[in-house]
Amino acid sequence: MIYTRTLLAQLLDFLPMAEFRKCVRRYRGDRKVRKFSCLDQFLCMAVAQLAGLESLRSIEVSLRSVRSALYHVGLRGRISRSTLADANESRDWRIYADFASCLIKEAKSLYADEPLVCAQLDAAAYALDSTTIDLCLSLFPWAYNQQSKSAVKMHTLMNLRGDIPELIHITGGKTHDVCMLDIIAFEPGAFYVMDRGYLDFARLFAITTSAAFFITRAKRNLKARRRYSSAVDKSAGIRSDHTIMLTYGESKNAYPHPLRRIRLIDPETEKKLIFLTNNFVLPAATIAALYKARWRIEAFFKWIKQNLKIKSFYGTSPNAVKTQIWIAIIVYVLAAIVKKQLKLDASLYTILLVLDISLLEKKQINSAFAGDDSQNQEDRLDNQLTLFAL
Repeated sequence: MIYTRTLLAQLLDFLPMAEFRKCVRRYRGDRKVRKFSCLDQFLCMAVAQLAGLESLRSIEVSLRSVRSALYHVGLRGRISRSTLADANESRDWRIYADFASCLIKEAKSLYADEPLVCAQLDAAAYALDSTTIDLCLSLFPWAYNQQSKSAVKMHTLMNLRGDIPELIHITGGKTHDVCMLDIIAFEPGAFYVMDRGYLDFARLFAITTSAAFFITRAKRNLKARRRYSSAVDKSAGIRSDHTIMLTYGESKNAYPHPLRRIRLIDPETEKKLIFLTNNFVLPAATIAALYKARWRIEAFFKWIKQNLKIKSFYGTSPNAVKTQIWIAIIVYVLAAIVKKQLKLDASLYTILLVLDISLLEKKQINSAFAGDDSQNQEDRLDNQLTLFAL
């Protein structure tokens, strides 16, 4: 039996379009718009992400070649470089940020039962980090970072259950990572794992007063006094487990409570690591394992830069840049939702790769990821989405 709906149409079924319309109304995105709605803009940008299109010209040429197929999924406006560029410049980026938040909530509930690296840990665990996206100073002067360079930072709080970005904040390249701690509403009982760039004792104390836990790395010049030593399992690489009090004036005043300092020699790299945490209950090996899981946010940054379009931009204004980044995040989270809803064994990379080459192919979405070749090859070629990167 020949399936009559494209993979793109089936993919969009997983989007809560009622929520999308609420986001558009919230920011009056379609006010005085007649020919190219926010939905048209979103569909163009989402297809460009899925197909890996490099420029506004490639979007225009490629999408016009399959306009009849896109019409059936809701794209009604005329596709042109100038129209899409104007939409990216003028339509409020918060429409797509809010819509991404709706998808993130859905994904969080779907992945709530995913195991952590520590099976005995029932609490939520998050990794916090940022990635820098370099820009051309002459084209993006508003994002000036340092001499002859521009950049934006994507600060991300990632849920380690399912690797779902829980919170994303986009700033100029000059914004320090630690400022992200000022906008997070800390969840009581949750663990926040971060590197030394977030070592600010006043802000860490705010996590403690919120009844949450943090795990970070200590700096070499940390001045502290040991109060108590716990027994350790040296076979696991743990060298010491101390309860300490800070002794340096500013640090001591900023964080007046005890801290736990764990020294570890990584058995794989033989690197010496020193962790700081306000949790005194979990075994030292579990603290170390949670910190090691932080690499997953680094993998997320690497993955999204390699597989989605957030390193080259279709517009140069802050609004256009943020719009493109947020729609890339929507595509990532949508792929995660599809993977969970359809119970696919394929990786997110494989899912996006299949969608890239088969987006307008007419076949049942489950079979697309199961390697079902039952459809005639001639039909497959006729239905193939041809997108030329110009």
